[in-house]
Amino acid sequence: MMLRDPRRLLRVSVAPAAALAVAVLSSLSRCSLLEPEDCVISALSPYFGTKTRYEDVNPGLLLDPEAPRRDPELLEETCTPVQLVALIRHGTRYPTAKQIRKLRQLHGLLQAREPGDDKTCAAGSHDLRAALAAWPLGYAEWMDGQLVEKGWQDMRQLALRLASLFPALFSFENYCRLQLITSSKHRCVDSGAAFLQGLWQHYHPGLPPPDIADMECGTPRINDKLMRFFDHCEKLLTEVERNATSLYHVEAFKTGPEMQNIVKKVAATLQVPVSNLSADLIQVAFFTCSFDLAIKGVKSPWCDVFDIDDAKVLEYLNDLKQYWKRGYGYTINSRSSCTLFQDIFQHLDKAVEQKQRSQPVSSPVILQFGHAETLLPLLSLMGYFKDKEPLTAYNYKEQMHRKFRSGHIVPYASNLIFVLYHCKNAKNPKEEFQVQMLLNEKVLPLAHSQETVSLYEDLKNHYKDILQNCHTSKECELPKVNNTSDEL
Repeated sequence: MMLRDPRRLLRVSVAPAAALAVAVLSSLSRCSLLEPEDCVISALSPYFGTKTRYEDVNPGLLLDPEAPRRDPELLEETCTPVQLVALIRHGTRYPTAKQIRKLRQLHGLLQAREPGDDKTCAAGSHDLRAALAAWPLGYAEWMDGQLVEKGWQDMRQLALRLASLFPALFSFENYCRLQLITSSKHRCVDSGAAFLQGLWQHYHPGLPPPDIADMECGTPRINDKLMRFFDHCEKLLTEVERNATSLYHVEAFKTGPEMQNIVKKVAATLQVPVSNLSADLIQVAFFTCSFDLAIKGVKSPWCDVFDIDDAKVLEYLNDLKQYWKRGYGYTINSRSSCTLFQDIFQHLDKAVEQKQRSQPVSSPVILQFGHAETLLPLLSLMGYFKDKEPLTAYNYKEQMHRKFRSGHIVPYASNLIFVLYHCKNAKNPKEEFQVQMLLNEKVLPLAHSQETVSLYEDLKNHYKDILQNCHTSKECELPKVNNTSDEL
């Protein structure tokens, strides 16, 4: 099938550690170019965890979000890309209904103050509290994590950049050979649709993108067992998700001195009793700053409640949760992603086999749309961003320079890309097929060697245990309970 006549469609309505340092420095340097009141936003942006904007990880996109930036480490000349497999987190989204309810609770605390209470406030504190009380809530529960217009834009622009970076793979002739797989969550389905709209813009510059229904070739296919594997692993659900003690370090950090100092500080700023606030409400207040920045492009007065030291503590709280729930905290977190990892290599194996038979690659581009919770376990399975010591409630200062910073690994629209190359001048058959990985459009060095490219067979051999011995049915099986009794 081919795309419909574009004239007719006119009527249709429309790396990690180094990268972290660059992003932080770039963010801070931009402060000098901004109005003084905007500098807080720029300074806090690197610490929003999984609520981080993609352009804060790739600051160059602020200048031109559609221009591809070719990493100098990408292979070229004698090696031709023959397949691309991309795992993509959805674009910018609204807060969840749960977060919105907490935000309403926080807003209610400000609204509930007695008229005479402000007499005891310092002038600055009074002005900020008044600004917060007057600041519109702006979010309703029906929004519940849906993709916002900025999120659609994230995906369209990512599509434009990737199509320009790998023009042969994303050629118009290959459009109907694209494979799109997505989580059932609307923000992921919509992200897939937005990506296709971006490809349409690439093929037909100047024409408005059509509705997804008019893109006959690229309708996304829902596969939650692949993209939301964490919902289908009984051992993970039982031992981590539903286990009240699995996030011990998260809860301990909430009541620890670093977080409690922030609770007291915010209580004084808002002129509310400390007992009315909690670490969860403080975190929601911090995320409100990030949501307003990412979704609306505005500076919320909530950003003025926190300084950089506060932001670092709140980032660590978010990272603790991701570490123990989706990262290295428990082995099952990463092992539950084996099926997804194996699926990626099945695509690559098939492409290699087809090239060896001088056949066209049947699926030059595979796009899989999921969540931060899809990407983090997979990267952990592959050995990336692992610190020497675990993240705990008690080693915040020791982990100031940690590798595991979720916001610089899986911001909104984050992507992990496998590119398979065919090298025609290879010295031997083993060197004929090579692989590079990109994280957020930057070449990702191999976790085990720090090389920027690997022979395909060597990469498979390195991950041999996962590819051959990690079976989800066994990994996710709960240990059998011995129900025998000694009672007579």
